[in-house]
Formats: sequence, structure tokens, C-alpha cells
Amino acid sequence: MNLEALSLAFEDNLLSLGELGASVALWRQGHPPVRLGGGFQDAERSLAWQPDTPVLVWSATKGPAAACLLHALEAAQLPLHTPVAKIWPAFAAAGKAAVTLRMLLQHQAGLCALDGAPPVEDRDAVAAALASQAPAWEPGTSHGYHPRTFGFLLDELLRLLGAGESLGAYWRRVFAEPLGLDFWIGLPPHLLSRVAPVFSPRAMLPKGDPFLAAFMTPGSLTSRSFASPKGLHSAAAMNTPEARTACYPGFGGIGTASALAKFYAMLACGGAWEGRRFFEASTLNCIQTGSVQGPDLVLQMETSFSCGFMRDPISADGTKKRHIFGPGRSAFGHPGAGGSVAFADPERGLGFAYVMNQMEPGVLPSQRAMALVRALWELPQLG
Repeated sequence: MNLEALSLAFEDNLLSLGELGASVALWRQGHPPVRLGGGFQDAERSLAWQPDTPVLVWSATKGPAAACLLHALEAAQLPLHTPVAKIWPAFAAAGKAAVTLRMLLQHQAGLCALDGAPPVEDRDAVAAALASQAPAWEPGTSHGYHPRTFGFLLDELLRLLGAGESLGAYWRRVFAEPLGLDFWIGLPPHLLSRVAPVFSPRAMLPKGDPFLAAFMTPGSLTSRSFASPKGLHSAAAMNTPEARTACYPGFGGIGTASALAKFYAMLACGGAWEGRRFFEASTLNCIQTGSVQGPDLVLQMETSFSCGFMRDPISADGTKKRHIFGPGRSAFGHPGAGGSVAFADPERGLGFAYVMNQMEPGVLPSQRAMALVRALWELPQLG
């Protein structure tokens, strides 16, 4: 396989596009994995970045988190049209009795912001606030990204389904350990020294950007969604041992590009890997084909979500409007704030991931990440 285009794009990111430290990985079943890494872990440029350097990936955590809930629902034989309140009775408050698991996973439940201000560190208080919260819109009629509450919703459901087991523990037991993945949702303390810190963006989104305008407007749904639950909003705050070791399934995952790429390769290969099955075809079909698409009330752009994963919006003629997840129409994955991205392409049977420590502005991958995604499809056997 000719990897020159991918390698050159990776090197150009380091040399010309402000990359500090980063990794990119590609996995396909039956093929040796591709793993590139370079740059530095620290701002002083004294500690080299390796291909297996773990780092915070922010909302790229949502893909593994969604997989955990989908796996538990499959095991419990609970279809996605099941009301959330059947599992979580208190959730029925404030007009949410008809909210289904599918609505929740597709960001249609209207629970992206909380009226109260529970601290993000108090999981039980956040779960109680979500149960009593009135939706921001009639559930199922619109969608809006749930940047910070999404993980708490999934974690509470999983705990109720699994006798109190956290989503982070479920992830390690069901996926990470069997697949040998260096990815954690709640890092073990003895691994703290391995993790590279993340650094805030050096620039802002351009003036006139609809998301930035909404984000900077006090009281807007966008602003409230990114502010609740309160706390842990900055890169510096997420670099602390307390934040790294806590279970935040919506934005706190820490791991390597190789681990995320291998996880998505399993999903791209029909939910099975090396003879072990993780998902039935019906669940994978919900991820690959079922989706909502349209104006996102939080991100202020057109988005498309399947059951817990993001997809590129599709135009009326069947072409993709964006290519965050490559050219494949059935591709799905999830980005993370600052630029990280991981996805599966079932048409090509592969998983891809890019992680880094110097964030770029915005909630979708931008210049550096997209240079790598474009280069990936120049590979002769993949394009």
C-alpha cells in the first residue's frame, strides 16, 4: 500500500499547520495497522510524541459511549422505540414520557441544556436534573447536539440496565479489554503519567460564524448547552488528574488513535473482529442507515445523526454535503472539539482516527484533520 500521501499530509501538519503532537491510525481486518505519530507532548517541545501516546479526545468519546448503550440494549432485547422512562421511570417528568431511546441517541430529546446548575462532578445531581428537565423543544420534532449532557444520559441508562456498572467500566469489560484498546472513559490513576496534555486553540472562529455568534450570545440555547452542567469547560481544567480519572462519557475519553481506529474497524466489519461478534446486523443497520438530518438547533448548521453517531449530511441527489468521514455514504463516526475525529467506513471495511493535543477552533474537524482524511482516499486500494 502506498502511504506516501497520508505521510506527507501528516508531516505537513507538523511543519506548516501548527500541529504540536498528533497520531493518525488506520485499521482493516486482515491487514497490518497503519500508525503514524510525531511532534511533542508538551508546549516546551521536550517530550516526544509517540504513535501510542494517549490524549483527551473530547466528544470523540461519544462514539464508544453510544456503542456501550447499544450493546446493553441489544443484550436486554430492548428496541430503540422503547420509551426511556421504561428503564428510567423518573425521566417521564416534565412531558418526557414519550421520549424514546432512538430520540435520545439521535439528539432529538431536547435535553441539551439544564435550567439548574449542578456541577459536572456530581453525577447523581446531573442525572436528577436531567430527569426533571423540561425539553427545549417537542422531542422528536427537531434535533440539536447535546454536547455535555449526552454522556450523562447514556451513563444513567447503562447503570440502570447493568446493576450500577458505570459506562466507563462497561466499555473496558465489553470492548476495550477484548479488543486490546488503549482507550479509557475514566483513566486508571497509574496511567496518568502516560497522557499528553491538551492545549486551547490559538485562534477564534471567524466573525460572522453562526455557531460562534450563538455561542457568544448569553442565554441562547447554544451557549446554555455548552455551559451545563457547569465546570470543566477549558483544556486546562481537563488536564487535571481529577478530570482524567473521572467517568465523563460525553467528553472525557482518553486514548490513542490506534485504539479508536481499531474500534471503528470492528464496526465497519459488521460488528465482529477476529471471530468475536460484538453486535448483530440489526444494530449496525441502525447506526449506518437510520438518521435525522437538518438544521441543528445547537450547532447552528446542518447535521445528521444516527443512533449515537454523527454522519455527513446527504443532499437530495445522494451526494455528500461534507466529507468529515470520507467519501463513503454509509460512513459514520464522531469528531471531538479541537479537531480529533474517528470513523468507520463499512464500504471499505476500515476504521480511521486522528488525535492531537493542540486544538483548533470549532466543533467540527478543520484544516489539519481534513488534510489527513483527504489524503487517506488517495491511497490506491481505498479510493
